Amino acid sequence: MRNKEFDFIIIGSGIAGLYTALLAREAGSVLILTKDSIDECNTKYAQGGIAAAIGRDDSPEVHFEDTMAAGAGLCDPEAVRILVNEAGDRIAALIEIGVPFDTQDGEVALSREAAHSRPRILHAGGDATGERIEVTLSRAARASHNVTIMEHCLATEIIVQDGVAQGVIAFDSRAGSTEEFRAPSIILATGGAGRLFKLTTNPDIATGDGIALAYRAGAEITDMEFFQFHPTALRLPGIPPFLISEAVRGEGGILCNVEGHRFMPDYTLDADLAPRDIVARSIVAEMKKTGSDRVFLDVTHLPHQTVTTRFPHIYRFCLDHGLNITKGLIPVAPAAHYMMGGVKTNTWGETNIYGLFACGEVACTGVHGANRLASNSLMEVLVFSKRIIERAKGGATAKSAVAESRFTLRKYDTSRITTPLRLAILQSLLWDNAGIIRSKEKLEEAALVLAAWYDTLQTPTDRPYYELCNMVLVGRLLIEAALIREESRGAHFRVDFPQRLAAWERHVVFRNTP
Repeated sequence: MRNKEFDFIIIGSGIAGLYTALLAREAGSVLILTKDSIDECNTKYAQGGIAAAIGRDDSPEVHFEDTMAAGAGLCDPEAVRILVNEAGDRIAALIEIGVPFDTQDGEVALSREAAHSRPRILHAGGDATGERIEVTLSRAARASHNVTIMEHCLATEIIVQDGVAQGVIAFDSRAGSTEEFRAPSIILATGGAGRLFKLTTNPDIATGDGIALAYRAGAEITDMEFFQFHPTALRLPGIPPFLISEAVRGEGGILCNVEGHRFMPDYTLDADLAPRDIVARSIVAEMKKTGSDRVFLDVTHLPHQTVTTRFPHIYRFCLDHGLNITKGLIPVAPAAHYMMGGVKTNTWGETNIYGLFACGEVACTGVHGANRLASNSLMEVLVFSKRIIERAKGGATAKSAVAESRFTLRKYDTSRITTPLRLAILQSLLWDNAGIIRSKEKLEEAALVLAAWYDTLQTPTDRPYYELCNMVLVGRLLIEAALIREESRGAHFRVDFPQRLAAWERHVVFRNTP
């Protein structure tokens, strides 16, 4: 008979779920629920690397300043301090587990990425960092006697009684049945929601399930208007967007438009190394100006060996699709990449529901603010996963002092909306109306359609419809937050409110109320 009670239930099997499981196994029995196979996750696609101030001319203080600057006034300083101060120890822990970081002259190799003022990005296998870390953690988790892994099991409900998380109901997509599991500590590690958008670097599993789960359970959801669009995803006919790492520009890659003009210096003094939101909007402006659906990334001036050894995955992928990037320009365009907002947590990973924690992309710890600094996300996972287990074993708690404004989803008259609910229609709606450039008119148009869909959702009986229901809800949270924030800040840009306003240096928080 299958065990139904554990000390920890972890929902998700990316680096957040696996690393947390490896820490939790020392404190008790662990169940990992993952809706796909354990090997399919967002982490696997992380090419850029992991940030830690371990270089000779670097320091946690400089890393702190870079992160705060990128976050555009909405980072939680306490959370950022924790991240940068604990980064070095977490790198040592990964090395101890067996993650094979790249070295140079006997030391861990460090590179620079956009908006970092120092080389502090560690890589494993060049541009295969996420995959190398994921494989190492997956192997360790599978070998752990105290860790039970249930694949193809989608969590559909968090059981909450009197404000305390008690367990999880999960749908087995192979058997078509549901099961209930109990644990005093439940940890959301479900990743992001890039599949909300027509163009994304995320895999098909990134449907915002954890956000929907938490919201329905009564957890607070914050900063959903801040969704990062990676400036450089490969743009080739018939090929889904493939991430061209920021590290390519960090190594000297140059952006030029279809007319061959290097355009980034026209927009910012940081040129090609500007923060992602600025680069993405600059690319959109250039594409509009030149009437094209792409710009180009040029690495032909870099040594052949640098390109092939530093970016072997990108080099091979492009070569397999007929493009030798050492000789030809790389066609790129922005694509949805990373969700800065999520389930609101304190610096111990706790939500407002006792016993419910969140880590990784599904969580909003306050580290990223309005715009994530490249390669901080993998480090955020390591640092705050460890703190979650420390807290679950009985440590101190903390409360955020950041200014907040609380909201519920608005009611709409949707009687005239006839748009059919289809995945492709939803993704186009979000891309066109809540993408890189936003306006009140387009956001309200999307809000009406999403509200109409939400009111007509049926009880799911299979995984695709469970995911679609989750995406409708998460899409609503994103759109409503973007409507509420009447300014432009970080990754959120509105043409009708193009300025950053001091009055909006606060967070938009949603909570489901019966």
